[in-house]
Amino acid sequence: MSQGNYTPRREHKFTFGLWTVGNRGRDPFGDAVRPTLTPVEAVRMLGELGAYGVNFHDNDLVPIDASPQDRDRIVNEFRSACEENGIAVPMATVNLFYDPVFRDGAFTANDKSVRAYALQKTMRAMDLGVECGAKIFVLWGGREGVETDGCRRPDEAVKRLREALNYLCEYSLDQKYVYKFALEAKPNEPRADIYMPTTGAYLALIATLDRPEMVGVNPEVAHEHMAGLNMTHSVAQAWEAGKLFHIDLNDQIPGRYDQDLRFGSANPKAAFWLVKFLEDVGYSGPRHFDAHAYRTEDYDGVKEFASGCMRTYLIFKEKSEQWNADPEIKALLAEISETSGDGRGTKFNSQHASELLSANFDRAGLAARGLKYERLDQLTMDILLGVR
Repeated sequence: MSQGNYTPRREHKFTFGLWTVGNRGRDPFGDAVRPTLTPVEAVRMLGELGAYGVNFHDNDLVPIDASPQDRDRIVNEFRSACEENGIAVPMATVNLFYDPVFRDGAFTANDKSVRAYALQKTMRAMDLGVECGAKIFVLWGGREGVETDGCRRPDEAVKRLREALNYLCEYSLDQKYVYKFALEAKPNEPRADIYMPTTGAYLALIATLDRPEMVGVNPEVAHEHMAGLNMTHSVAQAWEAGKLFHIDLNDQIPGRYDQDLRFGSANPKAAFWLVKFLEDVGYSGPRHFDAHAYRTEDYDGVKEFASGCMRTYLIFKEKSEQWNADPEIKALLAEISETSGDGRGTKFNSQHASELLSANFDRAGLAARGLKYERLDQLTMDILLGVR
């Protein structure tokens, strides 16, 4: 069994949100079980644990009704704490879901004044993020949805969302910010249905924007699993399209409410394939843990939770390196590669098409060939279970 070093380092780019380690354990059936953790205290905790960075919604850091003087004091204290503890701020976001004004959505709300306020709040959150060094801005439309489709035509909602994104891109350029926007999908909760339920839905929307090069996605494990989807496949599609601007790591039991469990704690095999993909393709962005500790925990337990997220990622990183180097797995992959395809490529030209149309394929022989995927999967399990 490996006795590897699973201590996080800055180059791993592990980040947490103020709302993650600062989660007080409140749920729809029970009040908070932990005292409020100030932003400065959260930064100190993450510094002690070896994290790379901290992210925040605007109101995680600055209360929504703070005076300008209080806002400046809070931001200055936060920035000083980050500098003292060696903590970066790679990403910022905006809370457009908590305040009652957003009960019918933000960018897609029927009320024009609500839509205008949502733009104002987002621009101010962008300003705040830039003050703290953020270069990625995540947008999660938690209230951009419905309980009844009688309230608006869904295509009108998509148009409103597109208009808002186009506006924010222009604001970023006008202010000479260098933001990349990362859109985060979720199928439901807190709305019965959210307009952009999956990463694929956002990828389709991005192609229709005025400045698609500025906008990518922020896939989240729990949100894709809530929809019954394969997170690694969603991430791979985003990566292949050049749109994986950020990622949220946590865990989720399919078919449940949004659980935000410690990374790898519910579906370790799925988490392994995700880590392996990120490491194999050389993803260099933040590895953000959007999760929170069990409601049973005090702040020592919160530290265990945060350390566990990073440790599990590093274990799977080591396991992926072992998987790639395993001689039997390499031999199986070479055999699979040698027997795949007709060897003529797939890019169209007239000669290739003519040859392909006249080719004779041994259908029975192709169908009879064993592919050894069972063996490959069991070797994977042996590695994950520490017996290989």
